[in-house]
Amino acid sequence: METVYLGMGSNLGDRKAFIQHAISSLPPSVIPTLCSSLYQTQPWGYEEQGEFLNMALEAQTDLSPSELLLYLKDIEKRVGRKASFINGPREIDIDILFFGNQIMEEDSLIVPHPRIQERPFVLGPLSEIAPNLSHPGLSKSLSKIMESLDMSSIRQLTDKGICAEIA
Repeated sequence: METVYLGMGSNLGDRKAFIQHAISSLPPSVIPTLCSSLYQTQPWGYEEQGEFLNMALEAQTDLSPSELLLYLKDIEKRVGRKASFINGPREIDIDILFFGNQIMEEDSLIVPHPRIQERPFVLGPLSEIAPNLSHPGLSKSLSKIMESLDMSSIRQLTDKGICAEIA
């Protein structure tokens, strides 16, 4: 089993319900082991849209990185994601943030997720559950990376991981 970190976000409809549905759809191939709180975040990239709910989770899987990507894309479709444009509004978005300590770059998948070090909406939730996790490409912990970011665009909404609400 490999430890993976995933990021989830939604800014359309019942955002929390979309995230909960996505988490509950992960097993049996992806087993959540730790979940962050929910965070309300400002849109990134395309700013003319509603605020997001974001969270991060740690999970275990036997899938390869490319198999995991296909599995997550299928969950997004089943949960209700519709085609949009880059950084546009979405019902659900599930990203592979880290896949063990692997570094890979393929046409459809880059691990660790590109630009993670620029995104408070990813680093805030992820550092809640794995503050000492080291970015294998940067050789820095998440908490160290966050020191150079303005984290004022995110706000923690819950005081416990959302996985506890689903169990």
